[in-house]
Amino acid sequence: MEQTVQNQLRTQLMTTNEEFRRLATQHADYARRLDELSARPYLTEQEQLEEIRLKKLKLRLKDEMHTILSHASPSEAVS
Repeated sequence: MEQTVQNQLRTQLMTTNEEFRRLATQHADYARRLDELSARPYLTEQEQLEEIRLKKLKLRLKDEMHTILSHASPSEAVS
């Protein structure tokens, strides 16, 4: 799928698909927390575990979003 069409479809899904929007919001929350953790010069053992857990959760959300995106019709993006 062409990148611009895919971006248009993502934008459309953000406004029309509640599940996709929820997943994208949660994904962004995890990304922000990972940014906070990566900005620290040292992570405690607990923070290291949190970082690993967040990376796995973030990847799972990305996969779920991709599944929704792949099942959406490209014609939805141009309407």
